Amino acid sequence: MPDQQQNSTNHGKAIQTIPTNYGALSTLVTVFFFWGFIAAGNSVFIPFCKHHFGLDQFQSQLVDFAFYTAYYLGALVLFAYGAFGGKDLVGKWGYKKSIVYGLLFSALGAIAMILAVEGDTFSGMLVGLFIVALGFSLQQTAAQPFTILLGDPATGASRATLGGAINSFGTTIGPIVVAFALFGTTAAITDDKIASLSLSKVILLYSCVGALFIAAAALFFFSKKVPAGVSIEETEKASKALNTLLIMTGALIIVFVPVFYSYKTDLTNASADVITAMQVYRMKLLFCALAVVVFGLLFANFRAKKNPHGWGAMQYPQLVLGMLGIFAYVGVEVTIGSNLSELLKQPEFGTHASSEAAPYISMYWGSLMIGRWAGALTAFNFSKRTRNILQFVVPLLAFAIIIGINTLAKYDMTPLYYYVFCVLIQMLAFYISKNKPVRTLLMFSLLGVTAMLIGIFTTGTIAIYAFLSGGLFCSIMWPAIFALAIAGLGKYTSEGSAFLIMMILGGGIIPPIQGKLSDLIGIHHSYIVPVICYSYLAFFAFRVKGILKNQGIDYDAEMGTGSGH
Repeated sequence: MPDQQQNSTNHGKAIQTIPTNYGALSTLVTVFFFWGFIAAGNSVFIPFCKHHFGLDQFQSQLVDFAFYTAYYLGALVLFAYGAFGGKDLVGKWGYKKSIVYGLLFSALGAIAMILAVEGDTFSGMLVGLFIVALGFSLQQTAAQPFTILLGDPATGASRATLGGAINSFGTTIGPIVVAFALFGTTAAITDDKIASLSLSKVILLYSCVGALFIAAAALFFFSKKVPAGVSIEETEKASKALNTLLIMTGALIIVFVPVFYSYKTDLTNASADVITAMQVYRMKLLFCALAVVVFGLLFANFRAKKNPHGWGAMQYPQLVLGMLGIFAYVGVEVTIGSNLSELLKQPEFGTHASSEAAPYISMYWGSLMIGRWAGALTAFNFSKRTRNILQFVVPLLAFAIIIGINTLAKYDMTPLYYYVFCVLIQMLAFYISKNKPVRTLLMFSLLGVTAMLIGIFTTGTIAIYAFLSGGLFCSIMWPAIFALAIAGLGKYTSEGSAFLIMMILGGGIIPPIQGKLSDLIGIHHSYIVPVICYSYLAFFAFRVKGILKNQGIDYDAEMGTGSGH
């Protein structure tokens, strides 16, 4: 592996003098906002669909299934184009045009949603969300390397974290705006009233969303500050990796088709035995999908170790384990929030109506904002003393903003005031980890496991706080996993990045698994699924350090606070 250290060394002084294009960066982060706004809004949209269409918890999670599966298929199509044509399609179009095209494609998805609502069809809505997310896949594939292009490569990860911070602001206000758009009020609404709400509210919501997509596309297209970002670099062909991914995709389609259509099965008057049989059938299919991803990737890496030719980036164990890491991370981040509304309806958690869950969902996604705002400080040239002060002040400021926004929306936030103690725990962990990827990922993963176990074995406010804190511990995992997974890939870095984007698929598989498990054992104990996800992330952090050391890379030493990462 002669190129393995190419991307982690040789940042010369000439490169480090490149100033950050803040004008273009400020325009770019608008798309980060959209990703967060729509994704978090799904957490409110899920209970709306559940009660309007009379779905069970598993069926309602098909919203996440449709949304996040699109990321995988979109990234796969882009990789396949490069593998067959030898050219990166995003690089050929340029990052600027790719983001514009992605925004317009998402606007088409919004139109598809409106048409589906007119027909009062849940499957049509899923198709609309799928198209919206396909556009997001193209935007994200372009935006990730674009942030690196807009300044010093050494501080590229910090700019990505800044984008994540803006993304998290979208996730914070998304549930509030979507809840108000759907329910028309911030007051409590019973589930029976939700079931009878007019779908015209969804039409209005997605009409506004579609208009915003088009406006953002126009902003990008006409902005002279945003460079074209065209790259004509030849892509590395990886036929064996492509064939493996295509086989995996075929197997997933075989599994997903009956899963998707099973939501139409009417079990209203069915016997207990029939209902149990259907639940077991769905669970088997979902675990088959999980097995396809896990064993498919492990098989690819096993074969690549014997003969790396044709496997491209998949010959690196840190990438393959990192792909599973992104899969688990996105899965756990999404599943905690998506099942939260159902959890809060239980008597031991306060019997909250679906409309009353919005501030809790906002706090969950806002918890990601709290951590990412602190992590984004390294994108600015602050002195060490100033940065240390801000790392204490900024998380508390972010927490206050979340409380303030929800209070303005006339939600009672007094039950969440003491959540600030969870924020203080996250701040302490952030300080101890010293922004080093391995240490950060290991510590935050173990805290995630601890929080979920506390939530499972307790009830009431303590359990709610524990589950909400999952957002705090997810907050800065993405850049840590991403950085560790592509460390040492050299010329395969871009290809490896595309593979990692594909694994956003975890958000489409893991939430339905928890949803189905909740139908079998109850929503409270179904949170064993996040425990397993966090446990794998802790394993990845522990294992990847040894893998990189064997390749001559001490990543925490190279990418610690001294490097501005």
